[in-house]
Amino acid sequence: MILINLLPHREAARKRRREAFFASLGVAALFGGVIAGAIFLWFQAQISSQQDKNALLDREIKKLESQIREISTLQQEIAALRARQQAVEDLQSDRNLPVHLLNELVRQLPDGVYITTVKQDNQTVTLTGVAQSNERVSELLRNLGNNSAWLTRPELVEIVAGSVNLGPREQRKVSNFNMRVRLLRSSEVTKPAGAASAPTSPAATAAASAPAKT
Repeated sequence: MILINLLPHREAARKRRREAFFASLGVAALFGGVIAGAIFLWFQAQISSQQDKNALLDREIKKLESQIREISTLQQEIAALRARQQAVEDLQSDRNLPVHLLNELVRQLPDGVYITTVKQDNQTVTLTGVAQSNERVSELLRNLGNNSAWLTRPELVEIVAGSVNLGPREQRKVSNFNMRVRLLRSSEVTKPAGAASAPTSPAATAAASAPAKT
């Protein structure tokens, strides 16, 4: 007996393939969602871990900034205390500066040189006087620049030719000079001589050779 299938088998096969496709598509979508969720959770965990690290770094940075501010304040206080201490020491040592100045002038003043005016402004001393010749002024500059422990950096400001009356009919030519010199403090005198004193001013050599102003 011959059996004849009168059902639409092609439609049934097409329907089975369609159902299989949709089933595989759903499985793939589900698998993709699982993978995407896992990746999302992994990234979230990494972000959370990095945020915790950033928060820890921020806290440590704030602590360091606070410590730096404290150190800066301490340094300023130490600097202020040192400045006050130095000011007190300078005031104590400056009380004897006029004595040292007069002693040095007496020791370094060569023969034939006479000081008429001494003016002190802080550590700068202005000397005005009369010398028998330009060579005497040059000798005074050399003495102040090389031989004095308390006086340094002599600078000739002006030298002018003049004359003095020795009698009714006798006059002698002299050199009226004006110079500046620096008076050292006690704290500076204790330093090595090479650091405390400067080389002799070029005015010392120029004073003897240059003609005096008239």
